[in-house]
Order: sequence, then structure tokens, then C-alpha cells
Amino acid sequence: MSAQLILEYALSYAQIAMVLAIGLTSWRVLRGPRAQDRVLAIDTMYINAMLLFLLIGMGNGNVFFFEGALVIAVLGFVTTVCAAKFLMRGEVIE
Repeated sequence: MSAQLILEYALSYAQIAMVLAIGLTSWRVLRGPRAQDRVLAIDTMYINAMLLFLLIGMGNGNVFFFEGALVIAVLGFVTTVCAAKFLMRGEVIE
């Protein structure tokens, strides 16, 4: 078994795991009993989506997926901070 084949299997397995994780976190977003649970699930979902983009970029050898992962990371962080601030104070901009 060559190293290239092992890498392809590992990337495929990791992509399937990330898609499953995104599906489970989207279930938590829809089903979460509290707003804090939903914010935490959205935070986890953007991290999983960022990792999925990185895995696809590694598999394809395409640089644009890495830039997309960077954009997802920045927007996800800002979204999480805004949602947490809104839940704590009731407003985002003071």
C-alpha cells in the first residue's frame, strides 16, 4: 500500500467525519433548548466547516480552499462574539 493511497483514504475518512459532525451540530442548532446551546453549536459548526475546507484543499491541492477557510474562521469568530455579547447585554453596539 503506497503512501499516496493511505493519504487519500485518511482524507476521505476525515471529510466524512467532518460532514457528520456538521450534521450533528446543525441538529443541535435546531434542537438546542437554550440560546446559549445554539450559539455554541454555531461556533462548533463554523470550526467544522473551516476544517472541511482545509481537508478539501489538501485533497485537491487547491490554494483557494485555504483562503476560504481563513474567511470562515474570521467571520465565525466575529459572529460568535456578537452573538455572545447580544445574549449577555441585549445589544451588540453600545
